[in-house]
Amino acid sequence: MKQVVQNYKSGELALLDVPVPGCKPDGVLVRTAYSLISTGTELMKVSEAGMSMVGKARSRPDQVAKVMQSVATNGVPATYRKVMGKLDSYTPLGYSLCGVVEQVGTGIDDVTVGDLVACAGNEHALHAELNWVPKNLYARVPDGLAPRHAAFGTVGSIAMQGVRRGEPQLGDVALVIGLGLIGQLVVQLLAASGVRVVGVDPDPVRCELAERLGAAACGDPASAAVEAAVAELTGGHGVDQVYLAAGGGSNQPVELAARLCRDRGRVVDIGKCRLDLPWNAYYEKELDVRFSRSYGPGRYDPEYELEGRDYPIGYVRWTERRNLACFLDLLARDRVDVEPLVSHIADFDDAVETYQRLKDGDLKAVAVLFRYPGPVGNTAEAQAPAVAVPAVRRSGTASPPARSAKAPVRLAFVGAGNYATSMLLPHLAQRDGVELATVVTTTALSAANAQRKFGFAEATTDLDAVLGDKSIDAVFVVTRHSSHAELTRRALLAGKTVFVEKPLALTEDELAGVVAAVEESGNDRLQVGFNRRFAPLLQEARKRFGARTGPASLRYLVNAGRLQHGSWYLQQGTEGSRFAGEGGHFVDTASWLLEADPVSVYALATSGHEDLQVVLRYPDGSTATISYVTTGSPGFPKETLDLVADGKVLRLDDFVRASVYLDGRVGRKRWVSSRLPKARDKGQSAELAAFIKAVRTGGPMPVPLESLVATTAATLAVQAGLVGGAPVTLARAR
Repeated sequence: MKQVVQNYKSGELALLDVPVPGCKPDGVLVRTAYSLISTGTELMKVSEAGMSMVGKARSRPDQVAKVMQSVATNGVPATYRKVMGKLDSYTPLGYSLCGVVEQVGTGIDDVTVGDLVACAGNEHALHAELNWVPKNLYARVPDGLAPRHAAFGTVGSIAMQGVRRGEPQLGDVALVIGLGLIGQLVVQLLAASGVRVVGVDPDPVRCELAERLGAAACGDPASAAVEAAVAELTGGHGVDQVYLAAGGGSNQPVELAARLCRDRGRVVDIGKCRLDLPWNAYYEKELDVRFSRSYGPGRYDPEYELEGRDYPIGYVRWTERRNLACFLDLLARDRVDVEPLVSHIADFDDAVETYQRLKDGDLKAVAVLFRYPGPVGNTAEAQAPAVAVPAVRRSGTASPPARSAKAPVRLAFVGAGNYATSMLLPHLAQRDGVELATVVTTTALSAANAQRKFGFAEATTDLDAVLGDKSIDAVFVVTRHSSHAELTRRALLAGKTVFVEKPLALTEDELAGVVAAVEESGNDRLQVGFNRRFAPLLQEARKRFGARTGPASLRYLVNAGRLQHGSWYLQQGTEGSRFAGEGGHFVDTASWLLEADPVSVYALATSGHEDLQVVLRYPDGSTATISYVTTGSPGFPKETLDLVADGKVLRLDDFVRASVYLDGRVGRKRWVSSRLPKARDKGQSAELAAFIKAVRTGGPMPVPLESLVATTAATLAVQAGLVGGAPVTLARAR
């Protein structure tokens, strides 16, 4: 098997062929699926190995002291031979991985062959294809948790133990100094515990990432903004805890901790930084300085780690194994998100090159994973990833409810937030033949405001009453994303025609539930708010482009921009990713232009997952690339689209200008929209007109239900592709 090793004397890194470890009692043999490079601890070790002997001595004064003691005991020649022999040997790297149990030793009854486990330990969870791991240093991975995420288990345990040492309480304010891998996890764990967090790091990219993951504010240690944020959040008293997750030789972190900590606050050292405590500052505030020892109780105890002797839970609640299992549980329940921390995934065969790139600074990363060849057990990554596209089956021949052609179309709105009140209701309030009957919200005041502004006949918080009202012709679902699927399902079962804002669903199960409601009720009267296909400018450009005979290439650049801090769009644990929320717009537009539904999705993300590249493949070989970016200039147009096929090009510039280039038999033809429209028209008005017409006449819905389902499945496949790192097949049920 192969293993990453380093010669501490020469600094040489190698991917070495070594024997397979035996499976000893009280442990398991694990075949690695992913292992995590600690860009702090491991790179420090790699850098030290490249130093001169004097540099090594300066970096490890503890080891120098041991050498001097050996000289006094054994003499210079014997000590020299001992030290040089130890230095001139291969040492392992790595301490955090996820893999599949390949063999179970005697005395093990909590896992079986084929189980997925996360493993810890710098002697047992190594960058190697196979590792023997003792009982107290592995934990079973919860069902549904991706192996690449479970590989974070050890570093997550380190962060968790640091947070436990700080003893945070609900409502506390904490300062996290150092926003590398451990610091980012500490921020999330504190935020999940009800603590408001201020982060400190000289890297603005890491500061921004921490804010997206839950920090209230972040900044450079020399910035006045950090002190201002602490003063505002604490009323000038100072933070309750400081977590030192920084490395290096600067004494700035401990000095900053003393300045910003409150009287009798706690300072917890998690990283390896200089600790020259300014005596007066720490004495005057009587600061409690604590150390966090790696993964938790049990660390460095051979009876616990090697012999499997657990500590009674009544005496030691959180051991290193319990911390590991707890962190995996938080990951599985989306309370902590490690995906934005994954900067790079390298094949294990490229391990040496990857370390060198990290050391040289060519690869700047928060977290880097090694991906190993071979199966990963009974996980979703054992086969090519796929997302199900549920088949739409209608029971019976249900028809739209009978209604008088002269009667107004009576609408109910469930939700009256910003999008409903700015983009939908203004188009409906003055439309002839439409009556805004009822608005339903969770708070009475928001319902009353919508009633007053748009003239709803009734405002209520009782959804059941609206669904049971036979006079209501159609229901608009315009709530937060996490409720769309369930509200749509209930409205369909109640026999209502439904307009639901995107997204239709956030998970495959939710999508299947909506389709099941159609099958159960026979009611397929559904429209999702994919409005761009109705934009007049794009409609005209498509008409000018004409039919095509060969495959097409489509490029769609979405300059989405950054969200404001605190936006509910950032609540990915409950509301899904930002692309899951609005990506359906762009998938639907591409599919409409290409006149088909996609058959596969391939997604890539930049470091931190701020920018996405999504490639859709269609049955006739056409492709659509959606570049969804948040790091562009706000002065650049938000949406630009190019469609190329058969010697023709369609160009759309942010719904204010369109052009079509044609190569005909007689010269070159070009069409450009004659004038700029007074305002961007992205199709909401035309979409609503088509929907109201379908409700009034009982005719077909504006977009076939099969297309709505396929677009939603393709949007969901983007996240599956990011997790699996491979193209995702859209598997259509038969």
